[in-house]
Amino acid sequence: MAVSILFSGDVFAAEIKKSKSAICHSVDSPYYARVKNFDSFSSLSACLNSGGRMPKGMQSPSQSYDQSVTQSNANVSSNNLTYYKRSQFGSGWADLDKDCQNSRMEALVSQSVGPVHFKDAKQCKVRAGKWISPFTGNVIYDASVIDIDHVVPLKWAWDHGASDWSYSQRVAFANDPANLLSVERGLNRQKGAKGVDEWLPPANQCQYISRFMRVMKTYKLKPSEQVMSSYENARARYCA
Repeated sequence: MAVSILFSGDVFAAEIKKSKSAICHSVDSPYYARVKNFDSFSSLSACLNSGGRMPKGMQSPSQSYDQSVTQSNANVSSNNLTYYKRSQFGSGWADLDKDCQNSRMEALVSQSVGPVHFKDAKQCKVRAGKWISPFTGNVIYDASVIDIDHVVPLKWAWDHGASDWSYSQRVAFANDPANLLSVERGLNRQKGAKGVDEWLPPANQCQYISRFMRVMKTYKLKPSEQVMSSYENARARYCA
């Protein structure tokens, strides 16, 4: 199969395939040829920035390049970082404790209200469980249809103070269990990078607003007085 080579602003790369499970496959991935239903990206960075993640243990030349660029950014004065990129919060979900389960998997394990079933005996990847969506109250059994929502979105955090953090602080924030919820994929995509004044879940609005503001204050993020006032008004309305 012929593969066209594309050029993006930060890396030469073959077409990147983002599978329906949001995994970014470069041409180096052993599953690249098998992925038939996918969204196409011209670079690994673009795929990751869209919410995708790398296959577990995958170390492609493109990924190595992205990681080196990201690490270089960490050594640059934060005043020089003027625009948001997903890679500024790490290259996908991190396995900070090196136990083979990344933060997505750990969120699925900790938030399941029933027995968790793994894909294999290594217990690195979750296949099924029983999750009650905090956005709707719906019960979900299939891990593959779940998105892990950042209660305080990464771009929102970037726009309200995270641009001044170190790279390691941003990685910690992106993988903090206090900021992660197992929810329906469609609602997570609908929410995007919106704050409380722009989007609320269909159910449990009080709990969502309170958690958003708790995470925001924990990390000393600083919305404008006008935005903060609208958040306080929303909490007063829904938590009355």
